[in-house]
Amino acid sequence: MVEPTQPVTMPPAAPASPLPEPPPRRYVGRLLMAAGLIITGLILTLTIGTQREDKIPAKADQTFVVVQQKPQPGASVPRTGLVAPPDRPKVSDQAELDAWAAKVSNTTKVSARVLAAYGRAEMWMRAQKPACQLSWSTLAGIGRVETTHGQFDGTAVGADGVLTKPILGPVLDGSPGFAAVKDTDGGKLDGNTTWDRAVGPMQFLPQTWNRWAERASGDGGKPDPQNVDDAAFTAARYLCSAGGDLSTPEGWWKAVLTYNQSVAYGQDVFSGSDAYAAASLTP
Repeated sequence: MVEPTQPVTMPPAAPASPLPEPPPRRYVGRLLMAAGLIITGLILTLTIGTQREDKIPAKADQTFVVVQQKPQPGASVPRTGLVAPPDRPKVSDQAELDAWAAKVSNTTKVSARVLAAYGRAEMWMRAQKPACQLSWSTLAGIGRVETTHGQFDGTAVGADGVLTKPILGPVLDGSPGFAAVKDTDGGKLDGNTTWDRAVGPMQFLPQTWNRWAERASGDGGKPDPQNVDDAAFTAARYLCSAGGDLSTPEGWWKAVLTYNQSVAYGQDVFSGSDAYAAASLTP
């Protein structure tokens, strides 16, 4: 891992307007979700963030246009993207995954290296939780909103999947526009021993990371939130634990709104996920 002199830190954004168009990256939770979704969010106490307002302003992507959609929670589900290759536990499937990622990258304009991480997470979840029906495009929708797929303020994803500079969210100290989340990891992941900060390309709070993290490579190493493979796989595990069957509108929205309890956030993830899926199916 390349150790920078200063980690990438996301600046605070201006307060959101009551009816933003399009939705801002820092969401003021408009809790319009159905009662069942609210209950689920309350039960899962170690969530990535409850109405998190610590979003990183996404870098504008001039090469891929996402049409903003505003479906209501539970009303519909994004399209499913080009299915990642089958997982082959006893033989190498890396060549197949790389070929798939290169093809999808050509139409979605997402880095093939990052898509390989999303695709691998989908492949592994087929074995761990086949009933979850998670598509890589949902992970891509979240990665787009959270940190533009780990490409924020000069950060890049290395060939090994590790970010060239760590991504750290704003300090969650309860100041205007931010939740107050006391330190839960002794500063080991986020460098702050008083308050928590979301970490990595998928923006996990430390306590959530420590509960759900798993090494994507299976090499026995320690999961790293600044590694796109580990972050995508951990996000997949978290989503599948929260939503049940993500191929259904109810399951998909339950999972995404547990990731962040904001309808505007869910709509933004929906829009990106659906756009990536549609582009990946382009002949």
